[in-house]
Amino acid sequence: MSSKPPHNFQVAHFRYFLKDSIRQEIDFSQTPQARGYAPPPLEKPFDPNAKRLDLVPPGKWPAIRSVALEAAIARRESRREYTRDPLTLEELSFLLWATQGIRARLNSGTALRTVPSAGARHAIETYLVVFRITDLEEGVYRYLPVEHQLLWEFSEPDLRSKLIDAVLNQRFVGEAAVVFVWTTIPYRAEWRYHLAAHKAIALDAGHVCQNLYLACEAIEAGTCAVAAYHQEKMDRLLRVDGEDEFVIYLAPVGKRGR
Repeated sequence: MSSKPPHNFQVAHFRYFLKDSIRQEIDFSQTPQARGYAPPPLEKPFDPNAKRLDLVPPGKWPAIRSVALEAAIARRESRREYTRDPLTLEELSFLLWATQGIRARLNSGTALRTVPSAGARHAIETYLVVFRITDLEEGVYRYLPVEHQLLWEFSEPDLRSKLIDAVLNQRFVGEAAVVFVWTTIPYRAEWRYHLAAHKAIALDAGHVCQNLYLACEAIEAGTCAVAAYHQEKMDRLLRVDGEDEFVIYLAPVGKRGR
């Protein structure tokens, strides 16, 4: 008996997303970039009068111990058990820099970061659902990589239970000190790549999360990538529109429980 299942046309259709065949169908002379439109901004705009908090600058975190890359890779694993210990603001600053920090700003719409991205488009935004960070109020924040600051977004009652519900009752997510929630603003990549942007965005999210895994090894923390969630509930929880910006990936972080 053959081990290959019968052909499934629906499955085959969605496999197409993994291929780069779409590139052959695109007229790149008609992309917004080719037609002279300015690149979208490096980060989602915000009210300059909104509450912002300075993070510890890169290289100014003495409590972050050096870990050999080989050791970090060897120890990297998904961890779902966390202690009740909080993370410090210094540790959080390090994790944010490691996953989306800017190393060099080339122009108003392009920057080199600590992770790769197709065409340096970086169509990812980082939100934090904060539960136990020293000197931070519980609530939802957004990372501003250009300023290396946190932007206060909001808090609301039953935030933990709403988050657990939105991640399909994966309770360990709500036990973390902080949950990294990544959204995508697809136009940042579509501006250059049109329909070829979407596979690249998914790959970019993987780059970001892997850096989080490795950075967690330097602060004796654990994380676990989560790609299973209720899309509409997660979008509503972050108060994003679900069309021009929506949740693509998330990962809880906490001090290691084992």
